Amino acid sequence: MSVRQVTSLTNPTVKAVRALHLRKEREESGLFLAEGLKLVGEALEIGHTPKILLYGPEAASIPMLRRVSEATAAAGGDVVEVSRDILEKVSRRDNPQMVVAVFPQVFADIAELKPETARCWVALQAVRDPGNLGTIVRTADAAGCGGVILVGDCCDPYSVEAVRATMGSIFAVPLFKLSVEAFIAWRASWPGSVVGTLLTATVDHRSAEYRRPSLILMGNEQAGLPPELAAVCDVNVKIPMRGRADSLNLSVATGIMIYSVAD
Repeated sequence: MSVRQVTSLTNPTVKAVRALHLRKEREESGLFLAEGLKLVGEALEIGHTPKILLYGPEAASIPMLRRVSEATAAAGGDVVEVSRDILEKVSRRDNPQMVVAVFPQVFADIAELKPETARCWVALQAVRDPGNLGTIVRTADAAGCGGVILVGDCCDPYSVEAVRATMGSIFAVPLFKLSVEAFIAWRASWPGSVVGTLLTATVDHRSAEYRRPSLILMGNEQAGLPPELAAVCDVNVKIPMRGRADSLNLSVATGIMIYSVAD
């Protein structure tokens, strides 16, 4: 197995990996960054092989790194030993992970989505915060949801911040992308309940009846569901607020809905 050693920040591979912090570069290359040997090892087990693997010298003796390195090289990927300084610059952290990998982005075809394969699915409209998005993907994974559908102009699920928040679930949960118009047309064939959340709804989320498979539709952090999407839901529900707060963080609200519907 061939391993290169790089110590210069001006190395073309290092520069290309650092550039993946920019959405434009991710969209043009179809690649994204993932950090941590445990996460990279789990990705490999699921069937995702790195295109580029960067690691620090202190990780060289770890058996899992050898397995990941060999798999990367066997698939034609680039295995590179780099300095700690490079890892700090690539991850933009003072205390970086020992391993950083570059993977191809994957978006599933909505035509291949089979609703009956899971009790619960999630759709997010115009979600703006990558931390929220990543946490929702992680929660959907934990609850056994079938996948997450991004509707309209959402933030990038493959940004470094979103990937970090998924804690590896980015590799396990199928992601789909649709325009609002395409989602409304596609939703017409959904066999179970499409469930929206609205502050103005009168039905408590705990008392509503859900037909499985259920599709939870959550709106933007600030504006919530727009009227045209609330109108295509079979039922719109509310999560009761008993204290002074009048709303919940999007990822928290989605988590509550996922476990209400999926159980």
